[in-house]
Amino acid sequence: MRRAVFPGSFDPITLGHYDIIERGLTLFDEVILAIGVNSEKKYMFSLEERKQFIEEAFKNEPKIKVMTYKGLTVDFCKQQNAEFILRGLRNPGDFEFEKAIAHTNRKMSDIETVFLLTSSGKSYISSSIVRDVIRNGGDVSGLVPDTVRVK
Repeated sequence: MRRAVFPGSFDPITLGHYDIIERGLTLFDEVILAIGVNSEKKYMFSLEERKQFIEEAFKNEPKIKVMTYKGLTVDFCKQQNAEFILRGLRNPGDFEFEKAIAHTNRKMSDIETVFLLTSSGKSYISSSIVRDVIRNGGDVSGLVPDTVRVK
């Protein structure tokens, strides 16, 4: 079984994430959406809300598992018997950042990182932009799945 972990904070999940996940499903038998927990980070949405948004968005997809984890992504991958990390790339800056992480992960383990380019119509979307739109009372309906409920 080809199992991949797609890690992130998903604060909140965006249509860019959704695009990568849907396309990743064509490559892997199972994709674990792994919500990382970082106690030093301030999140807009609680861990429970973020998990619920994702579970609702993919409730009809049996190849998706939603889990949370702390610590190194490679350690989580080993615990889940995942051979791949799935990551999305929006721009050259993402590539440089993700490349360094992928090289580090390869140095620490046998886990391979697979990069997918975000579809052109979604490459501008980021969780930080979505959070800014929310903070300022804007409409995020074209940026996030319908399952994301803004407070």
